[in-house]
Amino acid sequence: MKMRHSLVRSLLPVLFLLPLLQPLLAQAPEKPSAAKVLQDLQKLNVLGSVLYVAAHPDDENTRLIAHLANEKLYNTAYLSITRGDGGQNLIGPEISENLGIIRTQELLQARRIDGGQQFFTRANDFGYSKTPEETFTIWNREQVLADMVWVIRNFRPDVMITRFPPDERAGHGQHSASAILAEEAFKAAADPKRFPEQLRHVEVWQPKRLLWNTGVWSFKSQEEFEKYGKELLKIDVGGYNPLLGESYGEVAARSRSMHKSQGFGAGGARGTSIEYLQHTAGEKAQQELFESINTTWSRVKGGEKVQQLLRKAIDTYNPTRPADVVPALLAARKALQQLPDSPWKHTKTLELEQVLQQAMGLYLEVTANDYAAAPGQPVQLQVEAINRSEVPVTLQRVKYDFASSDTTLNISLKNNEPLKYGTRKTLPQGMAYTQPYWLREKGTLGMFAVQEQQLVGKPENEPAAQATFTLQVAGEPLQVQVPVVYKRTDPVDGEVYRPFVVTPPVFVNLREQVLMFANGEPKQVQVLVKSGKESIKGDLKLDLPKGWRSEPASVPFNLETKGAEQSINFMVYPPKKQEEAQLKAVATVEGKAYTLGLNEINYKHIPAQVTFPEAVARVVKLDLQKQGDKVAYLMGAGDDIPASLQQIGYNVTLLKDGDIRLNYLQQFDAVILGVRAYNTVDRLRHYQPTLLEYVKQGGNLIVQYNTSHALVMPNVGPYPLQLSRERVAVEDAAVRLLAPNHPVLNSPNKITQKDFEGWVQERGLYFPNEWSKEYTAILSSNDPGEPARDGGLLVAKYGEGHYVYTGYSFFRELPAGVAGAYRLFANLISLGKNNRSGNAAGSSIK
Repeated sequence: MKMRHSLVRSLLPVLFLLPLLQPLLAQAPEKPSAAKVLQDLQKLNVLGSVLYVAAHPDDENTRLIAHLANEKLYNTAYLSITRGDGGQNLIGPEISENLGIIRTQELLQARRIDGGQQFFTRANDFGYSKTPEETFTIWNREQVLADMVWVIRNFRPDVMITRFPPDERAGHGQHSASAILAEEAFKAAADPKRFPEQLRHVEVWQPKRLLWNTGVWSFKSQEEFEKYGKELLKIDVGGYNPLLGESYGEVAARSRSMHKSQGFGAGGARGTSIEYLQHTAGEKAQQELFESINTTWSRVKGGEKVQQLLRKAIDTYNPTRPADVVPALLAARKALQQLPDSPWKHTKTLELEQVLQQAMGLYLEVTANDYAAAPGQPVQLQVEAINRSEVPVTLQRVKYDFASSDTTLNISLKNNEPLKYGTRKTLPQGMAYTQPYWLREKGTLGMFAVQEQQLVGKPENEPAAQATFTLQVAGEPLQVQVPVVYKRTDPVDGEVYRPFVVTPPVFVNLREQVLMFANGEPKQVQVLVKSGKESIKGDLKLDLPKGWRSEPASVPFNLETKGAEQSINFMVYPPKKQEEAQLKAVATVEGKAYTLGLNEINYKHIPAQVTFPEAVARVVKLDLQKQGDKVAYLMGAGDDIPASLQQIGYNVTLLKDGDIRLNYLQQFDAVILGVRAYNTVDRLRHYQPTLLEYVKQGGNLIVQYNTSHALVMPNVGPYPLQLSRERVAVEDAAVRLLAPNHPVLNSPNKITQKDFEGWVQERGLYFPNEWSKEYTAILSSNDPGEPARDGGLLVAKYGEGHYVYTGYSFFRELPAGVAGAYRLFANLISLGKNNRSGNAAGSSIK
């Protein structure tokens, strides 16, 4: 839990808005070693900054960031254009904005390890795109550019580096778009005519140079790389840092391994490792990245005295008595205060005060007795303060940003004598809920809606509640801002921290976000009402579109304790004709309507996250027939298809390890493998013979998409097929019926072009591009300007049963309530349950 500091004596101007020491909320408090304190001391005398730019979480080069931040001691940041919302999730079912929250936190954890900082734009990762032109039809290009300029004008990098080139070598339209926009932002940040509204808060800024972090991969061959690579700037990032006890390759591996939702665990590397940089814009560097850039205090008027004082502190630093450096640091801070206001004065003051605190072993913490509270509710707080040094420290007062009164103490913090006390504060009635700032308003497919300029670029919200400790350190004033957090002791994990959040007084959670009504039948809709405070009662109803009705119309609830729940069921009746609409759950308490649910994201590698989504569900009445009732599902990387199938009446059994037995599987009408099962379920190599025997004896096996690399076994089908990276990224790309007479397209539902309307994000991904004649290719589609992709849905008769491989993205379409996707998937499950033959002519090997 890093802490932000501010001077008591001077008010810094509003010029500097993006915090350069970003708090990582609800971490176990950082306890730096004496070696780390020395490194941070040395960094105080380095005034250089680097901004690395790419499109997504995981695009950043963690080795280069670790080297620049820890070897060169530059202020190093990664600007990710998006939060990775459109990707796949290897660790759970979250997709879209919930996946973006996970990947945001994974990036913050990565930066905590490699020493960098993290920024974003308002761009939404809408999924894979093949060209920057396509990307710019979905992103608001001018708005993304404005956000990048805003970050540059705030962070003021001396050097900018892109991960990708601006052309097709980037491999993804958003990748190349990030490089195109980086070059535009490099120039626009210095132009007062570009985004002049920002200049009320910041000044224009021109980085010295822009480079592209290239490598062998960007050349046609090793020979071409060796020929032209001589012109590239080279940096050895494989050094060893004795203060950290690691090489930068080892630091980078730990950092990259935080991208767990993408399965990017990495092994540490030791020894020489060369990174290559190609000049893009600005003044070209011949030998060194920071060539002709002054990174000393002489770049700040009057800063030479500060540099001398800091040099003395570094030279006299004793790691066995780190607090001995405090007088020198206080002297350097006095000299800093006398300098004219500037970004470097602001940045280095924050850094110096953090080192000051670390050198003294000063530990300040405020914890709440619960992780959440509603506006108007009291919160019990526990305060701890301890000075683990001989430096005289007095705690004068503690003030809370949500309370009008502060606590005056004037207590001396003697060496290693903890001060602990409890206090009770009440949250204001109008206090805002802790919703991620980019999700507070409805955005577009390509952009999040953020109206407040000062929020743009931030990785996450400011803490919901903060305490400011006012201290005297050796007679000098110091203020330390500390987030209020929740802490508990777990019997396995020990101390566990999570952010303190402000919540609505009552939550309404619909069990499903999509409700499928098949064939005019009514459906029971379950709503969970949960209290965010004690003693709350009211009425719950469903707001329904015209033509829909519920029984009963409303239901009373009475929740006496905080966290109490009441499950309420409504029977909802659809209209006669097929249509799609929206349903909303509404709780009325004391005349006020509440429509927010509670969504928690809990993984051990990131702080717990909470959002409050609107309690709405898409309701779809569709014409759907199905044959068969019982299906078994083997989870892969994680998806919501089992719940989607239950929506339309299937009895779904989630398979466990001991269930993969032939006599057990034979009770099911179909066995379905979850997305990326052959990438993530190592035991599938042992299950495969049993699964294929199940098919051979009349079963129906449906295999969903897998990536073409990292398969647990080379052949996933009963006959040869070759997975590729081919995909159809345009969700409304035309779909052609290659086998119009095949049962998959005819029974029990007649599949037509209408069934491919309304698909979301993509048609499919990782289609096979080669297959043997035993497979029948059912569908064909392609992105504009590309050849037909025929391998997205392959069906083969094997023995008495059917094997299906599909790269079509049912894992997105079914949870989104796409009616045609349900009808087609029901046909896949129904294979072999009718009298029609599945022996349509197969495609030959391509």
